[in-house]
Amino acid sequence: MQFKEIIGHQDVKKRLIDSVKDGRISHAQLFLGPEGCGNLPLAIAYAQYISCTDKQENDSCGICESCVKFQKLVHPDLHFVFPVASSAEVKTKPTSNQYISQWREAILEEPYLSLANWQNRIETGNKQLLISKNESEAILKTLSLKTYESEYKTMIIWYPERFNIASGNKLLKIIEEPPSKTLFILVAQDNEQVLQTILSRTQLVKIGRIEETVLQTELEKKYNLESSVAHKIAHQSDGNYITAQKLIEHSTTEEEFHELFKVWMRSAFKGEVAGLITWSENMASAAFGREKQKQFLKYALHLFRESLIKNYGDPEMERTTNSELKFLSNFAPYIHGANCIEIIELFNNASYHIERNANPKILFLDISLKLTKLLRVQAPEFN
Repeated sequence: MQFKEIIGHQDVKKRLIDSVKDGRISHAQLFLGPEGCGNLPLAIAYAQYISCTDKQENDSCGICESCVKFQKLVHPDLHFVFPVASSAEVKTKPTSNQYISQWREAILEEPYLSLANWQNRIETGNKQLLISKNESEAILKTLSLKTYESEYKTMIIWYPERFNIASGNKLLKIIEEPPSKTLFILVAQDNEQVLQTILSRTQLVKIGRIEETVLQTELEKKYNLESSVAHKIAHQSDGNYITAQKLIEHSTTEEEFHELFKVWMRSAFKGEVAGLITWSENMASAAFGREKQKQFLKYALHLFRESLIKNYGDPEMERTTNSELKFLSNFAPYIHGANCIEIIELFNNASYHIERNANPKILFLDISLKLTKLLRVQAPEFN
């Protein structure tokens, strides 16, 4: 993967290239950026540039033997670690190596990969994806070997947020004092979810959202969109290329979430306890795993945010689809200064507890009953 294939971030690309030219390659780096910003393909492009045998001024050559192998993600000195879980194919002690073929296919097909899409691809059902202690042992074994072809051996760890304490602590020594010419690149979205002991041992590389004008140009080119349509999608996606793709492709998941949210809010507002019980049971069914439940809660928070912007903010800040906009014209007045903080805390806490294996049926019913009161709170009057 070359830098030219990655949307925007020219300043970050330049800093990374300059660090190689100046011989200032840090052995452990954290590429931190929000979903859809491109921090994973940036990490791969950076590793390819380091290993390229004919480096160009602003990119790897793309044609040397090393680059050809990197382009296919099969270079023997390039290693990946990513969250996994057991599946029909991998029944016990899952590690990244057991899913490496699916991983390569997924990245080559779409470098801007989301965790949800990755889980769907490896078909792990409702199991939470993790980087386990078994994975840490595999990392130590891999990095004990000498490099095969390149000067550097590179380990790219996607979603280090999914380390647990046992698996993370097992790697502290090697991250702090790695073997010679070993490079760790951690690709994360939320530094608060990364173990502090790991965070403190890495050099931070901040990667922001994709600039709106840059994203618009890319959408026009790739999807052959009219300028006005591309501008609207780029604006709504807020620098998230994955969101932009979903908006273009009319993601069925978000449509499903939108319908679920509408039914839920209507039942909560009316205080239909029987309907709320049925709705909560549906959310706790086998069709909704914990990852999907967390995604739904994130989507709900998005609609609450948009409601507040509609009530108090600048219309230019809105990030809604047409169907959401129509719904919010009626729903937004019920989300206001007198109840918004409690509602947002309620949903943030719910996501936290889902992450920690709370009973989803009880959790969603509890939220539902609390919402029946919060949605009835009168909006504050301003003199």
